[in-house]
Amino acid sequence: MFAVIFAIIAGAAMSFQGVFNTRLSDHIGLYESNVLVQGIAFLCSVIVLIFFGTGNFSAVGEASKLDLLGGALGVVITVTVMLAMKGLGATIAVSIILIAQLLTAAVVDAFGLLNEEKIPFTWQKILGLILMVGGVMLLKYKLPT
Repeated sequence: MFAVIFAIIAGAAMSFQGVFNTRLSDHIGLYESNVLVQGIAFLCSVIVLIFFGTGNFSAVGEASKLDLLGGALGVVITVTVMLAMKGLGATIAVSIILIAQLLTAAVVDAFGLLNEEKIPFTWQKILGLILMVGGVMLLKYKLPT
């Protein structure tokens, strides 16, 4: 149950963050706001680490070098979310982002990419994605009256 609550919090936080970051970029610039946002995130991460950290940085050598790309992807995510929200608005941008996330996750699961357990890409998942795309189209385009 906690995982569901955490997923809801993450989704809401990502939507707010995208709006905040986009508004900030209107004032100081896209890449400037990215640096500021990532810097604040780094400082907050250090504070959380000090109070709650239980891991071991010396074990980073045991991790796959590919796993270190997560940090670089944070920059890609922040910048592209700002650009998408600026061009599409929050609702449509987040909707398309969610569809892209679900499709990518389904491909990772279906093929067992990145050493993940294989989970079949069933017709229900395909139907779910089609329904989501249809939902975005209903949000984006006005039906004739």
